[in-house]
Amino acid sequence: MPNKIKNKVVVAMSGGVDSSVAAALLKRAGFDVVGVFLKIHELLSLKESEKRAKKVAKSLRIPLLVLDLKKEFKKKIINCFLEEIRNGNTPNPCIICNKEIKFTKLLEIAKKMKADFVATGHYARKRELKTENSKLKTYHLYKGKDKNKDQSYFLWKLNQQQLKSILFPVGNYTKAQIRKMAKKFKLQFSKTPESQEICFIEKDINDFLYRYLKSQPGKIVNERGEMLGKHRGLHFYTIGQRKGIQVFEGPWYVLEKDSKRNFLIVTKNEKDLEKKELIAKDINWTSGNIPKFPLKLKTKIRSRSFLVSAKIFKIDDATLKVLFDRPQRAITPGQSVVFYKGEELLGGGIIKSAK
Repeated sequence: MPNKIKNKVVVAMSGGVDSSVAAALLKRAGFDVVGVFLKIHELLSLKESEKRAKKVAKSLRIPLLVLDLKKEFKKKIINCFLEEIRNGNTPNPCIICNKEIKFTKLLEIAKKMKADFVATGHYARKRELKTENSKLKTYHLYKGKDKNKDQSYFLWKLNQQQLKSILFPVGNYTKAQIRKMAKKFKLQFSKTPESQEICFIEKDINDFLYRYLKSQPGKIVNERGEMLGKHRGLHFYTIGQRKGIQVFEGPWYVLEKDSKRNFLIVTKNEKDLEKKELIAKDINWTSGNIPKFPLKLKTKIRSRSFLVSAKIFKIDDATLKVLFDRPQRAITPGQSVVFYKGEELLGGGIIKSAK
């Protein structure tokens, strides 16, 4: 972390313990800290978060700017999330939000304020490295120290221009250490809940989808095309799902969603969910350097999944084929596949298909 006295830094403050301690650490290090709360929805839980952020900012004696992004968030995140669901995919809105809303807006504010850096409470680490035979610096992303809280998976869309100005103050600490520091800084978080998986959905995702998407019931069929029952709409299901499939003599698992015929294809054999290959699109390499192909890397297809070795083949600059060493369960279009080399996050892409 830079240690120049009175560098100005804009900190995203969500009202949670991680971003609050991030702000406190930066202030202790001598930064001129400005907090920013991104107002993205009118949910009651987010209103409570705003109150906590204001309370923390007052306790730390730093200014807090509340930025109303509800319209932009609805257009770029919620509407896109619904469109992806409508197209039969299962998107990860946090990854898109980090790229299109959170860091984009923080960097815009930092530029207006002539701030040197932006910071968040993500459990990730950044390092500056000089390229061979050059004085130019490149910026590299690494997993957070706390393996159970590591959030590098959600940051694969960031680029060099963004990484240059981003700080991750809590990345070198564990969650337990952060909670201890919160007490040391006299920040009260004993009853504060952990962040929700999808921040704009307060309760059940099916209730949310029912409210915004028109249901189109259709047939539930097995792999042979034999009708087993009826579904309430393909957008209520995701690959590998077991609950909510109203067919007798189960359990049944969602194997595929056929949007053209509006069929939900299910299987009784959980082994059928295992696939060894996927196609990924919209590829981004965070260091800006496209590697030589084919290459062997560690991969993740979910934020909480284990790292698995895979061979990566180039189809074109924006599309890759990923061949896993061992089959992966329920590879889901719309989710992200992320690439690692040791502790370093190299990049990622959106899963297009699997077989």
